[in-house]
Amino acid sequence: MELLRTENLTKNYDLGDHVVHALRDVSFSIDAGEFIAIMGPSGSGKSTMMNLLGGLDKPTSGGFWLDGVDVSELDSDALAEIRNRKIGFVFQSFNLLARTSALDNVQLPLLYGPTHRRDRKQMAEKVLTDVGLADRMDHHPSQLSGGQQQRVAIARALVNQPALILADEPTGAVDTTTGIEIMNIFQRLNRDGMTVVVVTHEPEIAQFANRIIRFRDGRLTEIESVAKPANAAAMLAELEAA
Repeated sequence: MELLRTENLTKNYDLGDHVVHALRDVSFSIDAGEFIAIMGPSGSGKSTMMNLLGGLDKPTSGGFWLDGVDVSELDSDALAEIRNRKIGFVFQSFNLLARTSALDNVQLPLLYGPTHRRDRKQMAEKVLTDVGLADRMDHHPSQLSGGQQQRVAIARALVNQPALILADEPTGAVDTTTGIEIMNIFQRLNRDGMTVVVVTHEPEIAQFANRIIRFRDGRLTEIESVAKPANAAAMLAELEAA
């Protein structure tokens, strides 16, 4: 079943004396339960695409449908509601509150909804346990490694049970082994039915996806099906055995 679709999506930035064409007539669709990597060099348009898919920006022209709703036509309040209910974000820089525990960081998205305080705590505890941080819930970001901070960020993205996870360079601030651990979490979530879209410039990260959507100079240049995605769990087991 189709989860999102773009049609002739275009984004231009007016910089006074000239216009930057960040995206040019981009059309593609993603089904529920897919694991997608969006790839491209710096300036290719992949981050602009991420911002549009996440409702963080609006297109200059074209349409974008998420779960049957034309997101490109929504006002700012409706966009904020869609982001909170339907989308979980994971960023390269983690974006955690420094003086706040892992548990409270994960509860933040729930503060904007009707969830009772007791339920918020239980929901946050569950997703932190799911990402392997049951014994780190009371720790502040400064007390956690980079990989653990990214796990907190993933838990925060999951706590609202979104339809879609958008991860922008989620392994860019961690070492190679930790990056594989993070991709293992994403693959496990995907096996459980979560739709995952990872924006990356690293071929080593894109190999974990089922499809790769490539951008260059603001245009979609190729959609590649990955016959046999890399198995992050198996790679971790090999590293532990070495």
